[in-house]
Amino acid sequence: MARHNDTSPEGRSVRVLRVGEQVRHVLSELLTRGEVHDDVLSSTTVSVTEVRMSPDLRHATVFVKPLLGRQEDVVLKALRTNTAYFQREVAQRVRMKYAAKLKWLADDSFDTGSHIDRLLSDPKVAQDLGGDGDEDGGDD
Repeated sequence: MARHNDTSPEGRSVRVLRVGEQVRHVLSELLTRGEVHDDVLSSTTVSVTEVRMSPDLRHATVFVKPLLGRQEDVVLKALRTNTAYFQREVAQRVRMKYAAKLKWLADDSFDTGSHIDRLLSDPKVAQDLGGDGDEDGGDD
């Protein structure tokens, strides 16, 4: 029997992406409503930027960013300390066959984007890019 191949351009199935988004919403809701009894998490605004699920939906890598990037290590430690609570809540609310194991990582994509912006605004790079303000390359 042929298996239905419903995959996204990134190579991950639509189902895996959909479940990852559901997990992201649940975790965001838990953190926003302050349902976790942890002083660090209740006093810090934490954004869940992305959740990547494994193909078997048993593992989830959760990318988070504290507001303004402050106390990133402290927030990650608090999240890891409360992992069992988050896993239990995700399993109940998303209704998965298995409770996904959560792995917390800091999202550095914003830092990478800022670094690229700084590099592009460097005078030497601007000179190489044409630096005259006409970036569309068209003839006016």
